[in-house]
Amino acid sequence: MPVTKRPRKGARRGIVDAPVLSPAEASAEAVDGLRLRHPELSASRVLTQRQALVILGMAVAGILGFVVAPVGTGIALSGCIAAVYLLVFAGNVGVFRRLIHTPHVVSVTDEEARAIPDDQLPVYTVMIAAYHEPEVIATTLRSLAALDYPAHLLDIKLLLEADDNATRSAVLAAHPAANVEVVLVPPSQPRTKPKALNFGLLSARGELITIYDAEDRPEPLQLRRAVLAFSRAAPQVACLQARLEYHNPHQNLLTSWFAIEYLSWFGFSLPAIAGGRTPVPLGGTSMHMRRSVLEEIGGWDPFNVTEDCDLGVRLYRMGYRTEFLNSTTYEEANSDPINWIKQRSRWYKGYAQTWLVHMREPRRLWHELGGRGFCGFNMLVGATTLTALLNPVFWVLTLTWFFAHPPFIENIFPSWVYFPGLASMIAGNFLALYVDFIVIRAAGRPELMKAAALAPLYWMLISVGALRAFLQLLISPFFWEKTAHGLDRPYVIEGEA
Repeated sequence: MPVTKRPRKGARRGIVDAPVLSPAEASAEAVDGLRLRHPELSASRVLTQRQALVILGMAVAGILGFVVAPVGTGIALSGCIAAVYLLVFAGNVGVFRRLIHTPHVVSVTDEEARAIPDDQLPVYTVMIAAYHEPEVIATTLRSLAALDYPAHLLDIKLLLEADDNATRSAVLAAHPAANVEVVLVPPSQPRTKPKALNFGLLSARGELITIYDAEDRPEPLQLRRAVLAFSRAAPQVACLQARLEYHNPHQNLLTSWFAIEYLSWFGFSLPAIAGGRTPVPLGGTSMHMRRSVLEEIGGWDPFNVTEDCDLGVRLYRMGYRTEFLNSTTYEEANSDPINWIKQRSRWYKGYAQTWLVHMREPRRLWHELGGRGFCGFNMLVGATTLTALLNPVFWVLTLTWFFAHPPFIENIFPSWVYFPGLASMIAGNFLALYVDFIVIRAAGRPELMKAAALAPLYWMLISVGALRAFLQLLISPFFWEKTAHGLDRPYVIEGEA
């Protein structure tokens, strides 16, 4: 965002004036602000010319190699891929070592949170970008009303697409509180959540800002905890990420798998990663930020479909840090496989966008992240997507070898490639399952053990999502595939009567 907004003289503490922009100026700023000021950090271009030439050169070299020397090229390719898997395994072992110790989480007790006098609380902006959410928006408003924070200090922005009449009507029917402002986002491309958030930021008044999704149920004391945590934190701590869990883990096997993944990711892995001097890919919800820092780094990238991951990397590049808050927001786990694959495809497409954007200038990235941060970023963001794409290839090769024993497979996997690759496959899969079991036990959720034992089936679904993401990156890189919510309604939700 171009304008640094400062509290006006004599204004109530925590209120920040927004610049006065016409609707056209606001829309242009929301779409083009980052792209015009920092084009090197914008995903509006999928590839730079240099990246395109490198990829084209590698593709041509591979094709020529398989024509001229197929076995030698196959050995070189399988050796490189085996090396990637070994590096990923080594990185995961490092995360595991930090994970088994208590990950660093900022703790604020209930008593401490409630003890903050209201006159010492800043204005807090809460933004919810909702699109085609008429079924859940009333629940959203009830969850916001349950937040333990003075209503006159809550600046709630419901960001709705101007042509989404169904959701607008549902909001009116729910009779929102006086501190809920409906902000209509003009229809324009790209039609993404980060563009809507940029639009909302232009009129936000809070000193602190957080994001919730339409189906979220944040713990009522979360904002108060964040205020106190920020007051105790070092100046370079710009973001506090709350833990995310699902309220419907027992709806079916898919929701159980998804719940285990979130328990591991937000409860253990990400706090461990944050403690290892590595950029942290944020969650798209319940991340609490200092507004001044958010404006300094340029807001969200409207062309990146995992704006949360990109934002976490940009924060780290500019010298800021993310810590984790001992507060939980409950979301709805996808219970429909098709809906789940669409959501996972968007996530992987955004990870690929983020990796391509930040690897445009590798030497500069190394300088800004440091060696450990650079390697961590490439393993966490780049290799996560790459290995999800490659896994099915090696599953097929393995099955083909067991059933047909074609000589070509034996030739391209000499012993010095085969045994390290086999070791990384066995040890890596064991580590993934072992971490799930540890997480389930630490969380006191033994009923999820059966789903964890069936996790290899979930990994297959993940690879389907990754393949679809790759195809979408080629065809429609900025398309935001909507995740349907409200699919948990026929079921009893955890924590409800």
